[in-house]
Order: sequence, then C-alpha cells, then structure tokens
Amino acid sequence: KCAHLRLACQTDPKPYYTSKLWWCGIILLGLGEVGNFTAYGFAPAALVAPLGCVSVIGSAFISGLFLKETLRAADILGGTLAVAGTYLLVTFTPNVPQEITAKKVQNYLVSWPFVVYAIIEIITFCILLYFYKRKAVKHIVVLLMLVALLASLTVIAAKAVAGMITHSVKGKMQLAYPVFYIMCILMAATCAFQVKFLNQAMELYETTAVVPINFVFSTTSAIISGVIFYQEFQSAALLSVFMFLFGCLLSFLGVFLITRNRIKEHLQIPYIDCGNIPGQKVTGKIQPDSHHLCYGTLNNEDDMGKPQN
Repeated sequence: KCAHLRLACQTDPKPYYTSKLWWCGIILLGLGEVGNFTAYGFAPAALVAPLGCVSVIGSAFISGLFLKETLRAADILGGTLAVAGTYLLVTFTPNVPQEITAKKVQNYLVSWPFVVYAIIEIITFCILLYFYKRKAVKHIVVLLMLVALLASLTVIAAKAVAGMITHSVKGKMQLAYPVFYIMCILMAATCAFQVKFLNQAMELYETTAVVPINFVFSTTSAIISGVIFYQEFQSAALLSVFMFLFGCLLSFLGVFLITRNRIKEHLQIPYIDCGNIPGQKVTGKIQPDSHHLCYGTLNNEDDMGKPQN
C-alpha cells in the first residue's frame, strides 16, 4: 500500500512491480505465509487458524505508522479484545503432541467422522455453487461460505503437508508416500479457488464487510475441520473447550471493531496529501483546480456555470 501511494504521487508513475518497496512488501508477505504454513507442522490447526487475528491487529497499528492513517479508539479496543482472545486460545488449546505421518493421514482420510463431514461439505458446496452459477446469486454470504468450505480443506492439507515435511526433516522420510503429493495438489487447488471467490467478494462489497465475515467463516471452518480430521479436542476438558470458544469470540469481535467503518472514514478525505506519504517531502495537495472556489473538492452543481478567477 505504501509503495502504491508513493507511485501515485509521482509525475511520471511507473508500474508497481518496478518498485523496490513493493517487492520488499511481497517478500515479507511471502515469509509470513511460510511461517504460517510451518506453524501447522508444530501446533493444532484449531490454534493456528484463529491466530490470524494478529495480522489484522498488526495491519491496524502499522498503517498508522507507515500510511499515516488515524488510529481510532475502536482500533485500540478491538486490538485489546483480540489480544485477550489470543491469550485464551494459546492457554486453553489442548497441548497434545501429535506427529503427522503419512500412515496417520491415510487413516484419518478413511475415518467415518471425516467421511461424514466430507459428504456434508461437498453437498453444501454443490448447492452454493449451483446458486452462484445457475441463479447468479453473488451475495456476500454465498461467496464467503464457498471460501470457508475450501479453506477447511486447505487447512487439512496444509497441516498434513507441513507435518509430513517436519517428520521427514527429523529423519523419518514421508515424502515417498502418494498421500503427500495428493495433499499438495489439494492444498494448491483449494487455495486457487479461494482466491477466485474472495476476489469477487472484494470487487462487489466493501473491505470492511469482507474482512471480518471472511475471518469468522474461514476460522470457524478451519477449527471444525481440525477437530474432526485431526481429533484435536478428543480428550479436552469441558472448561478448556468453553474458554477456547470464548477466546475465538473475543478475537472475532476484535477484528470486527478494527475493520468496521474504515472505508467510510477514508472517503471523507477530499484530497490526497503527499506530505503524509513516507519518503515524500511535498507538503502541497493534489487538487482538481487550485484556482477554483471549491479548493480541494469536486465542483458543485451550483458552481459549474460560474467563470473561474
């Protein structure tokens, strides 16, 4: 975002992919996703998925530092709730050591809880896809439900792949089993289709609506899939389950508070202030017409017929 803003204020804008800052951001984003993927090899999927709220908190505070966006009271309250929820998630997630091997993954795939879950998910996905394709229903809930159903399979595949790679690094080779490559293909395919539906949701609806709904739907589906496929809460106490769910609720509420009404506030700014963009020393404003009475805004209908001074 910072790179795009810098390029927008240049007299001769260059393509974004020529910016070193943009490439720096892409590399950092890639490293973050590698870390997120690696986490599935060491921690339960039910814990890794909801911890994505940390990225929302970080974005809210970092945007105030680098993009000069206003840090609102709702951001501080939302961040506090999300941190409290994160603490509960980390504290009450069952800490059961689980080594993911190819044989275990094969057994999980044919277990009756996952078979029932997979049948229900496939039927639900087909119904939603029918309304999406045949009836042209592109409601935000339909689009993000499709994303969430795919995300549950992505989480299952990502944890299986990460676990088998981790086990192989420890000296017990798992990469020779066909199930490893099946999971790699499943992970890549579901990620690609997630991008398709999520991209359309971003085009049709505001980010303030897409981000929290997608976070809640995808996280919930990831937790359910981890519980069913990997049986992560099989021996958990009732209090631990309750506090874990309460931590998820606090994280969801925190993300909602941080993301709501951001677009509306941004649209109220009538000009682009290059002085607030990192790396720019210009203190002036980019205006439609600096000599017009409506300085810094678009012309009103009453002023259209008046001559300019």
